[in-house]
Amino acid sequence: MSLILFQRDNCHLCDQALASLARAGIPDFESVFIDDDPALDERYGTRVPVLRDTATGEEWDWPFDAECLRGLY
Repeated sequence: MSLILFQRDNCHLCDQALASLARAGIPDFESVFIDDDPALDERYGTRVPVLRDTATGEEWDWPFDAECLRGLY
């Protein structure tokens, strides 16, 4: 499974999402900051943080917690 966390700079919810990923023991994911990308900003805007499974295209909007993330692995 390949995961991408779409986030913004200086985003307290994004910090909480990162903490949830750590608590869930998710070992590997890519962080993508949408601030300087107009297309991503338009797509995700106020939805961030958003976690995306690149294999399936499934996306999880915040809030997601460690319990639901543990089910990914």
